[in-house]
Amino acid sequence: MGRYILRRLLQLIPVFIGTTFIIYSLVWAIPGNPFAGLCGPRGCPPSFVEQMTEQYNLDKPLPVQYVLYLGQLFQGNFGETFNGIEVSTLIQNAYPVTIKLATIALVFEAVIGIAAGILTALRGKGFVDNLVLAATLFLIAVPVFVSGFVIQVVLGVQLDWIDPSVGSDPTIGELLIPGFVLGSLSMAYIARLTRTAMFENKRADYIRTATAKGLTPRRVVSVHMLRNSLIPVITFIGTDFGALMGGAIVTEGVFNIHGIGGLVYQAINKQEGVTVTGVVTLLVLVYLLMNLLVDILYAALDPRIRYD
Repeated sequence: MGRYILRRLLQLIPVFIGTTFIIYSLVWAIPGNPFAGLCGPRGCPPSFVEQMTEQYNLDKPLPVQYVLYLGQLFQGNFGETFNGIEVSTLIQNAYPVTIKLATIALVFEAVIGIAAGILTALRGKGFVDNLVLAATLFLIAVPVFVSGFVIQVVLGVQLDWIDPSVGSDPTIGELLIPGFVLGSLSMAYIARLTRTAMFENKRADYIRTATAKGLTPRRVVSVHMLRNSLIPVITFIGTDFGALMGGAIVTEGVFNIHGIGGLVYQAINKQEGVTVTGVVTLLVLVYLLMNLLVDILYAALDPRIRYD
C-alpha cells in the first residue's frame, strides 16, 4: 500500500503541471487588454499598462510566464490582484465557507442518496421504488438555481423559517438549506447509482452463496452486497467534492454566500486572471487528492482489490 501511495503521489506531479498549464494558458491567452477597465472609461495611460504588463510577466512568452508563476506557487505565493491584494488572502477568507457548504452538501447527498438507493433495491419494484425514481428524475430535471430560488422564496419569504440571505460569516445551521440545494442534483444521481449497483449484486453468485451458508439477511446486505455496491458510489462522491466546491457559484449567488464561487465570478467579471488561476489551481489539487483517497478506499471496500 505504501509503494502504491508513493507511486500515485509521483503520478500527480505531471498531471498537476499539465492541468495548471492548460488553465494558465486559457486564462492569460484570452485576447484583449486585462487592464482596460482599471482606470475607468478614459482608459489607462500607456506607462501604467507597460508597468502592469511587466509586473505580471505578460511581456514574456506564455511558457516562461507559466514557469515563473509555478515557481511562485511552489513558494505558497498565489500572486496579487491588480489592486494589490494577495490572492491567498482572498482564498483564505472565502475558502472556509465553501468547504463547509460543500461538506454539508456531500453529507446530504451521501446519506440521503445511499439510503434511498438501498431502500428501493431491497424493497424491489413497487410504490417506494416509483416514488424515489420520480423524485430523483424531478431533481435532475430542475436546475439548481430554480430549486434554490423556490426554496428561498417559500421557506425564507413566505413561511419565514429561514433567512433568505446568508450572513458574511455563516454558521452550519445557516448553510443547511443552501447545502441541501447544492447537493440535490448529486443526491439524485447517487440514489439511482446505488439502486442499480444493489440490483446487480443481488443476483450475484457470492450473494447466493452467502445466503446458502445461513448468514442473516442484515449481514448479507451490509457486509457483502453493500460494500461491493458502494465502489462506484464512492468514486462519484469523491470526484463530486471538487465539483461541489467549484460549482457553487449559482448556489452562493442565490443565497448571497461569500465563498469561492462568488470570488471566481467577480474575478471573471473584472478579468482578474491571477485570482481565477489561483482558485482553479487549488480546485485541481482538491480533485487530485480526492481521487487518491478514493483509490485507497477501494481496497477497504472490496477485499479482492489489493495494491502491491
